[in-house]
Amino acid sequence: MAAPAFDNYTQKLLFDDVWKRPDLSQRDRSLVTIAVLVSKNATAELPSYLARALDAGVKPGEIAEIITHLAFYSGWPNASGAASAAQAVFAQRQIDVSQLPPARVALLPLDKEAEEKRARTVEENFGQVSPGVVKYTTEALFRDLWLRPGLAPRDRSMVTVSALVTSGQVAQITYHLNRAMDNGLTEKEAGEMLTQLAFYAGWPNVFSAMPVFKEVFSKRAETVGK
Repeated sequence: MAAPAFDNYTQKLLFDDVWKRPDLSQRDRSLVTIAVLVSKNATAELPSYLARALDAGVKPGEIAEIITHLAFYSGWPNASGAASAAQAVFAQRQIDVSQLPPARVALLPLDKEAEEKRARTVEENFGQVSPGVVKYTTEALFRDLWLRPGLAPRDRSMVTVSALVTSGQVAQITYHLNRAMDNGLTEKEAGEMLTQLAFYAGWPNVFSAMPVFKEVFSKRAETVGK
């Protein structure tokens, strides 16, 4: 009643077309979309998309891990709002805390060489700017959060890239998109993520991100060709 054209695009274009494109699974589209909604603090939209994600095979524990992960990448207030929305959906579906990852878990193995290189670079560049940020980037993010097993490394990377595109953080995309592809995300899937993100994060954010995606794809192709 408020916007007939918007309703038409939502039903016929978004749900009947975009969501059915074959290059990204329903599960992956749900991961991308939830990341956008959490990053935008769109708590009014979250319940229906969390339900859709559960129906598409996303596990309750994975939703809990996405919210936890995005606390670091989109801020604590956004994660807090998302947790409240998820709590209501979980209650409706009789999902209790026993189905969610505990606070402390056995972590995945650390790639020591890659992590030491990353930590050294950050320390050299920013150690004198903000020792606290450097400390928690290493201790909390890359040697704890990223190693939690409740969300596969590929999926964790997808969620991170989606949040970065949503918030317009173009400078951070190169590292995390390369990490996503190292973790198993294909070029075709990454490109289709942008299609999904165009509708949920907005065309301007996607067009700002596309040159970065293009450069990452090109450099990886060059590396393979050598």
